[in-house]
Amino acid sequence: MIAAGEPAPQFTLGRADGARFTNADLEGQTTVFVFYPFAFSPVCTDQLNLYQEVLDEFAERGATLYGVSCDATWSQTAFKDKLGVSIEQLSDFEPKGETCRAFGVYHPGGFPQRALVIIGPDGIVKWAYEANSPGDLPGANLIFDGLATV
Repeated sequence: MIAAGEPAPQFTLGRADGARFTNADLEGQTTVFVFYPFAFSPVCTDQLNLYQEVLDEFAERGATLYGVSCDATWSQTAFKDKLGVSIEQLSDFEPKGETCRAFGVYHPGGFPQRALVIIGPDGIVKWAYEANSPGDLPGANLIFDGLATV
């Protein structure tokens, strides 16, 4: 997995509107990538709902969260709408898992490992965490602790 102090790798992710999200979108902001295995899975549902509850607190600390999975944008949009969350979803669908591989979080089962990566406004990884298994739910306090290092 990518480590703190490394520059964010070059990547391209898909947005729901068909636009691309790239390294250029990181400039000038603190970004939290929430890598999750599958839209509509129980732990992913709980994770995004939990983060949505404290989204304002993340924003107060200057951080913007993005969910990242290998699901197609259509699936991510349906997932986001069903949950009623505002956390933007970014798709690593095609080529499948390319960004997840670049960040070192691609699970051999064909999906992202559950991981959190904080990237500073300068494009440098400030903090990173990978769950022991895809079934583990990283609490919001982990992100707050990571943001304290930025």
